Amino acid sequence: MSTINRRIRLAARPVGEPRPTDWEHVEEPAAQPGDGEFLVQVLCLSIDPAMRGWMNAGRSYIRPVEIGEVMRAGAVGRVVASRHSGFAVGDHVSGTFGVQEYCASDGRGVTKVDPAAAPLPTYLGTLGMSGLTAYFGLIEVGRPEPGQTVVVSGAAGAVGSVVGQIAKILGCRVVGIAGGEAKCRMVVDEFGFDAAIDYQSEDVRKALREHAPDGVDVYFDNVGGDVLDAVLLRLARGARVVVCGAISQYNSTKPQGPANYLSLLVNRASMTGIVVFDYADRYGEGIAQMAAWRAEGRLKSLEDVVSGSVADFPETLMRLFRGDNRGKLVLKIAD
Repeated sequence: MSTINRRIRLAARPVGEPRPTDWEHVEEPAAQPGDGEFLVQVLCLSIDPAMRGWMNAGRSYIRPVEIGEVMRAGAVGRVVASRHSGFAVGDHVSGTFGVQEYCASDGRGVTKVDPAAAPLPTYLGTLGMSGLTAYFGLIEVGRPEPGQTVVVSGAAGAVGSVVGQIAKILGCRVVGIAGGEAKCRMVVDEFGFDAAIDYQSEDVRKALREHAPDGVDVYFDNVGGDVLDAVLLRLARGARVVVCGAISQYNSTKPQGPANYLSLLVNRASMTGIVVFDYADRYGEGIAQMAAWRAEGRLKSLEDVVSGSVADFPETLMRLFRGDNRGKLVLKIAD
Protein backbone atom coordinates (compact mmCIF):
# COMPACT_ATOMS: atom_id res chain seq x y z
CA MET A 1 0.00 0.00 0.00
CA SER A 2 1.16 3.52 -0.78
CA THR A 3 2.13 5.77 2.13
CA ILE A 4 -0.28 8.70 2.47
CA ASN A 5 1.29 12.15 2.57
CA ARG A 6 -0.77 14.82 4.32
CA ARG A 7 0.17 18.30 3.09
CA ILE A 8 -0.93 21.90 3.48
CA ARG A 9 -1.01 24.12 0.41
CA LEU A 10 -1.49 27.86 0.17
CA ALA A 11 -5.02 28.39 -1.13
CA ALA A 12 -5.20 32.20 -1.07
CA ARG A 13 -3.01 35.17 -0.23
CA PRO A 14 -4.03 36.46 3.21
CA VAL A 15 -5.27 39.99 3.81
CA GLY A 16 -4.32 40.73 7.40
CA GLU A 17 -4.15 37.65 9.59
CA PRO A 18 -4.18 34.29 7.80
CA ARG A 19 -7.58 32.60 7.91
CA PRO A 20 -8.52 28.91 7.70
CA THR A 21 -9.73 29.48 4.12
CA ASP A 22 -6.20 30.54 3.11
CA TRP A 23 -5.09 26.89 3.44
CA GLU A 24 -5.89 23.70 1.58
CA HIS A 25 -5.48 20.37 3.38
CA VAL A 26 -4.72 17.52 0.97
CA GLU A 27 -3.85 13.83 1.14
CA GLU A 28 -1.82 12.25 -1.64
CA PRO A 29 0.42 9.21 -2.03
CA ALA A 30 3.95 9.99 -0.90
CA ALA A 31 6.43 10.37 -3.75
CA GLN A 32 8.82 7.49 -4.35
CA PRO A 33 12.50 8.48 -4.64
CA GLY A 34 14.07 8.23 -8.07
CA ASP A 35 17.75 7.72 -8.89
CA GLY A 36 19.82 10.12 -6.79
CA GLU A 37 16.92 10.89 -4.44
CA PHE A 38 15.73 9.90 -0.98
CA LEU A 39 12.46 10.13 0.93
CA VAL A 40 12.28 11.99 4.23
CA GLN A 41 9.64 11.47 6.87
CA VAL A 42 9.19 14.92 8.41
CA LEU A 43 9.32 14.85 12.21
CA CYS A 44 9.40 18.52 13.27
CA LEU A 45 8.42 21.70 11.43
CA SER A 46 9.99 25.10 12.02
CA ILE A 47 7.34 27.78 12.64
CA ASP A 48 8.72 31.21 11.75
CA PRO A 49 7.41 34.79 11.46
CA ALA A 50 8.98 34.96 7.99
CA MET A 51 6.31 32.54 6.78
CA ARG A 52 3.81 35.38 6.77
CA GLY A 53 5.95 37.33 4.32
CA TRP A 54 6.44 34.30 2.08
CA MET A 55 2.67 34.18 1.60
CA ASN A 56 2.59 37.62 -0.04
CA ALA A 57 3.06 38.23 -3.74
CA GLY A 58 5.77 40.61 -4.88
CA ARG A 59 9.52 41.00 -4.86
CA SER A 60 11.38 39.98 -1.71
CA TYR A 61 14.60 38.27 -0.65
CA ILE A 62 13.03 34.92 -1.60
CA ARG A 63 10.31 34.05 -4.09
CA PRO A 64 6.78 33.88 -2.65
CA VAL A 65 4.96 30.62 -2.05
CA GLU A 66 2.63 30.26 -5.01
CA ILE A 67 -1.08 29.53 -4.77
CA GLY A 68 -1.52 25.75 -4.77
CA GLU A 69 2.05 25.14 -3.61
CA VAL A 70 2.93 23.26 -0.42
CA MET A 71 3.70 25.83 2.26
CA ARG A 72 7.42 26.40 2.62
CA ALA A 73 8.92 25.37 5.97
CA GLY A 74 12.22 24.31 7.39
CA ALA A 75 12.10 20.91 9.04
CA VAL A 76 14.01 17.99 10.45
CA GLY A 77 13.24 14.40 9.56
CA ARG A 78 14.46 10.89 9.02
CA VAL A 79 15.39 9.20 5.74
CA VAL A 80 12.99 6.28 5.21
CA ALA A 81 13.95 5.27 1.64
CA SER A 82 17.01 6.13 -0.40
CA ARG A 83 18.48 5.84 -3.86
CA HIS A 84 21.14 8.45 -3.06
CA SER A 85 24.71 7.43 -2.28
CA GLY A 86 25.13 10.21 0.29
CA PHE A 87 22.06 9.55 2.41
CA ALA A 88 21.15 6.24 4.02
CA VAL A 89 17.93 5.01 5.57
CA GLY A 90 17.93 6.08 9.20
CA ASP A 91 19.90 9.30 8.67
CA HIS A 92 18.43 12.35 10.36
CA VAL A 93 18.43 15.44 8.16
CA SER A 94 17.49 19.11 8.12
CA GLY A 95 16.19 21.02 5.11
CA THR A 96 13.32 22.97 3.59
CA PHE A 97 10.88 20.09 3.36
CA GLY A 98 7.60 22.03 3.59
CA VAL A 99 4.44 21.54 5.62
CA GLN A 100 3.88 17.89 4.81
CA GLU A 101 4.57 14.47 6.26
CA TYR A 102 6.94 13.21 3.55
CA CYS A 103 9.29 14.91 1.12
CA ALA A 104 11.41 13.52 -1.72
CA SER A 105 14.79 15.25 -2.05
CA ASP A 106 17.90 15.14 -4.20
CA GLY A 107 20.01 16.34 -1.29
CA ARG A 108 20.48 19.97 -2.30
CA GLY A 109 20.20 22.20 0.75
CA VAL A 110 19.91 19.19 3.05
CA THR A 111 22.22 18.70 6.05
CA LYS A 112 22.70 15.63 8.20
CA VAL A 113 22.12 16.20 11.92
CA ASP A 114 22.99 14.14 14.97
CA PRO A 115 20.12 13.58 17.43
CA ALA A 116 22.65 12.26 19.96
CA ALA A 117 24.43 15.64 20.04
CA ALA A 118 21.32 17.80 20.47
CA PRO A 119 17.54 17.31 20.42
CA LEU A 120 16.11 17.51 16.91
CA PRO A 121 14.14 20.76 17.56
CA THR A 122 17.43 22.47 18.47
CA TYR A 123 18.53 22.03 14.84
CA LEU A 124 15.60 24.28 13.89
CA GLY A 125 16.47 26.84 16.57
CA THR A 126 19.85 27.64 18.06
CA LEU A 127 21.71 25.25 15.73
CA GLY A 128 19.51 26.12 12.76
CA MET A 129 18.38 29.13 10.78
CA SER A 130 17.20 31.07 13.83
CA GLY A 131 20.57 30.76 15.53
CA LEU A 132 22.47 31.50 12.35
CA THR A 133 20.38 34.63 11.79
CA ALA A 134 21.22 35.78 15.30
CA TYR A 135 24.90 34.93 14.93
CA PHE A 136 25.61 36.62 11.60
CA GLY A 137 23.16 39.46 12.16
CA LEU A 138 24.79 40.47 15.42
CA ILE A 139 28.44 39.77 14.62
CA GLU A 140 28.61 40.83 10.97
CA VAL A 141 25.96 43.58 10.85
CA GLY A 142 25.74 44.78 14.45
CA ARG A 143 29.51 44.53 15.05
CA PRO A 144 29.28 44.93 18.85
CA GLU A 145 32.33 45.78 20.92
CA PRO A 146 32.95 44.83 24.55
CA GLY A 147 31.31 47.28 26.92
CA GLN A 148 28.77 48.54 24.38
CA THR A 149 25.02 48.44 24.97
CA VAL A 150 23.00 46.03 22.81
CA VAL A 151 19.19 46.22 22.80
CA VAL A 152 17.15 43.33 21.38
CA SER A 153 13.41 43.31 20.68
CA GLY A 154 11.53 40.04 20.55
CA ALA A 155 14.05 39.06 23.22
CA ALA A 156 12.17 35.94 24.33
CA GLY A 157 11.86 34.62 20.77
CA ALA A 158 13.94 32.22 18.72
CA VAL A 159 16.31 34.84 17.27
CA GLY A 160 16.24 37.48 20.00
CA SER A 161 17.11 35.11 22.84
CA VAL A 162 20.20 33.93 20.98
CA VAL A 163 21.25 37.45 19.99
CA GLY A 164 21.24 38.56 23.61
CA GLN A 165 23.23 35.58 24.81
CA ILE A 166 25.88 36.02 22.12
CA ALA A 167 26.13 39.71 22.97
CA LYS A 168 26.78 38.78 26.60
CA ILE A 169 29.45 36.28 25.53
CA LEU A 170 31.09 39.12 23.58
CA GLY A 171 31.20 41.32 26.69
CA CYS A 172 28.29 43.68 26.03
CA ARG A 173 25.58 45.07 28.26
CA VAL A 174 22.31 43.62 26.97
CA VAL A 175 18.77 44.94 27.34
CA GLY A 176 15.87 42.87 26.07
CA ILE A 177 12.40 44.05 25.08
CA ALA A 178 9.63 41.48 25.42
CA GLY A 179 5.91 41.22 26.06
CA GLY A 180 4.74 40.33 29.56
CA GLU A 181 6.25 39.91 33.00
CA ALA A 182 6.95 36.19 32.58
CA LYS A 183 8.91 36.65 29.35
CA CYS A 184 10.91 39.53 30.79
CA ARG A 185 11.77 37.49 33.86
CA MET A 186 12.88 34.61 31.62
CA VAL A 187 15.06 36.93 29.51
CA VAL A 188 16.98 38.01 32.60
CA ASP A 189 16.95 34.88 34.76
CA GLU A 190 17.39 32.19 32.10
CA PHE A 191 19.19 33.95 29.25
CA GLY A 192 21.34 36.27 31.36
CA PHE A 193 20.33 39.65 29.92
CA ASP A 194 21.24 42.60 32.15
CA ALA A 195 17.73 44.06 32.02
CA ALA A 196 14.37 43.60 30.33
CA ILE A 197 11.64 46.04 29.32
CA ASP A 198 8.00 44.93 29.17
CA TYR A 199 6.55 46.84 26.22
CA GLN A 200 3.04 45.82 27.31
CA SER A 201 3.17 47.58 30.67
CA GLU A 202 6.13 49.99 30.52
CA ASP A 203 6.92 53.19 28.67
CA VAL A 204 9.68 51.88 26.41
CA ARG A 205 11.25 55.30 25.86
CA LYS A 206 11.42 56.01 29.59
CA ALA A 207 12.77 52.54 30.36
CA LEU A 208 15.48 52.91 27.74
CA ARG A 209 16.66 56.13 29.38
CA GLU A 210 17.09 54.11 32.57
CA HIS A 211 18.67 50.97 31.14
CA ALA A 212 20.72 52.58 28.35
CA PRO A 213 21.73 55.95 29.85
CA ASP A 214 24.61 56.40 27.41
CA GLY A 215 22.54 55.38 24.40
CA VAL A 216 22.11 52.22 22.35
CA ASP A 217 25.15 51.10 20.35
CA VAL A 218 23.50 48.14 18.63
CA TYR A 219 19.77 47.57 18.21
CA PHE A 220 18.66 44.19 16.88
CA ASP A 221 15.08 44.68 15.69
CA ASN A 222 12.62 41.82 15.37
CA VAL A 223 9.35 43.69 15.79
CA GLY A 224 9.34 47.11 14.07
CA GLY A 225 6.53 49.58 14.75
CA ASP A 226 6.38 51.63 17.93
CA VAL A 227 9.24 49.74 19.59
CA LEU A 228 11.59 50.53 16.72
CA ASP A 229 10.61 54.21 16.89
CA ALA A 230 11.28 54.29 20.63
CA VAL A 231 14.76 52.81 20.27
CA LEU A 232 15.68 55.10 17.38
CA LEU A 233 15.40 58.05 19.79
CA ARG A 234 18.03 56.50 22.09
CA LEU A 235 20.76 55.72 19.55
CA ALA A 236 24.36 56.44 20.46
CA ARG A 237 26.76 58.10 18.02
CA GLY A 238 27.66 55.61 15.30
CA ALA A 239 24.99 53.09 16.34
CA ARG A 240 24.10 50.10 14.17
CA VAL A 241 20.45 49.05 13.75
CA VAL A 242 20.07 45.46 12.54
CA VAL A 243 16.74 44.93 10.75
CA CYS A 244 15.82 41.27 11.12
CA GLY A 245 12.03 41.37 11.20
CA ALA A 246 8.91 43.38 11.96
CA ILE A 247 6.42 40.92 13.40
CA SER A 248 4.21 43.74 14.70
CA GLN A 249 3.56 44.74 11.08
CA TYR A 250 3.21 41.45 9.21
CA ASN A 251 -0.56 41.18 9.51
CA SER A 252 -1.23 44.90 9.23
CA THR A 253 -3.11 46.16 6.19
CA LYS A 254 -1.42 49.56 6.73
CA PRO A 255 2.19 48.85 7.75
CA GLN A 256 3.91 51.52 9.84
CA GLY A 257 7.34 52.70 8.78
CA PRO A 258 9.81 54.32 11.19
CA ALA A 259 8.83 57.88 12.06
CA ASN A 260 12.10 58.67 13.85
CA TYR A 261 14.47 57.63 11.08
CA LEU A 262 16.22 61.02 11.09
CA SER A 263 17.89 59.87 14.29
CA LEU A 264 20.12 57.88 11.95
CA LEU A 265 21.33 61.14 10.45
CA VAL A 266 21.74 62.99 13.74
CA ASN A 267 23.70 60.12 15.31
CA ARG A 268 25.63 59.11 12.20
CA ALA A 269 24.03 55.70 12.62
CA SER A 270 23.18 52.97 10.13
CA MET A 271 20.23 50.65 9.58
CA THR A 272 21.00 47.43 7.71
CA GLY A 273 18.98 44.32 6.96
CA ILE A 274 20.10 40.77 7.69
CA VAL A 275 19.13 37.89 5.39
CA VAL A 276 20.76 34.73 6.63
CA PHE A 277 20.97 33.18 3.15
CA ASP A 278 23.73 35.68 2.34
CA TYR A 279 25.99 33.74 4.71
CA ALA A 280 25.24 30.25 3.38
CA ASP A 281 28.90 29.50 2.70
CA ARG A 282 29.66 30.19 6.38
CA TYR A 283 26.87 28.20 8.04
CA GLY A 284 29.36 25.58 9.21
CA GLU A 285 31.40 28.23 10.99
CA GLY A 286 28.38 29.64 12.79
CA ILE A 287 26.97 26.27 13.85
CA ALA A 288 30.36 25.08 15.09
CA GLN A 289 30.83 28.16 17.24
CA MET A 290 27.33 28.05 18.70
CA ALA A 291 27.60 24.31 19.34
CA ALA A 292 30.83 24.96 21.24
CA TRP A 293 29.21 27.71 23.33
CA ARG A 294 26.26 25.41 23.98
CA ALA A 295 28.55 22.57 25.10
CA GLU A 296 30.31 24.98 27.46
CA GLY A 297 26.97 26.01 28.98
CA ARG A 298 27.31 29.60 27.75
CA LEU A 299 24.48 29.42 25.21
CA LYS A 300 21.10 28.03 26.18
CA SER A 301 18.53 26.63 23.80
CA LEU A 302 14.80 27.00 24.30
CA GLU A 303 12.35 25.27 22.01
CA ASP A 304 8.59 25.65 22.42
CA VAL A 305 7.47 22.31 20.99
CA VAL A 306 3.82 21.79 20.11
CA SER A 307 2.90 18.15 19.51
CA GLY A 308 0.27 17.57 16.86
CA SER A 309 -0.13 16.91 13.17
CA VAL A 310 0.24 18.74 9.88
CA ALA A 311 -3.38 19.83 10.29
CA ASP A 312 -2.35 21.88 13.34
CA PHE A 313 0.00 24.09 11.33
CA PRO A 314 -2.39 27.05 10.70
CA GLU A 315 -3.26 27.44 14.39
CA THR A 316 0.34 26.90 15.52
CA LEU A 317 1.51 29.64 13.16
CA MET A 318 -0.91 32.08 14.79
CA ARG A 319 0.77 31.51 18.17
CA LEU A 320 3.64 33.63 16.86
CA PHE A 321 1.45 36.64 16.19
CA ARG A 322 -0.34 36.33 19.53
CA GLY A 323 3.03 36.22 21.30
CA ASP A 324 2.21 32.85 22.86
CA ASN A 325 5.56 31.22 22.15
CA ARG A 326 8.76 31.33 24.17
CA GLY A 327 11.94 30.61 22.30
CA LYS A 328 11.84 28.67 19.05
CA LEU A 329 8.35 27.50 18.03
CA VAL A 330 8.33 23.97 16.62
CA LEU A 331 5.46 21.76 15.52
CA LYS A 332 6.24 18.11 16.16
CA ILE A 333 4.22 15.94 13.78
CA ALA A 334 5.85 12.51 14.30
CA ASP A 335 8.15 10.72 16.75
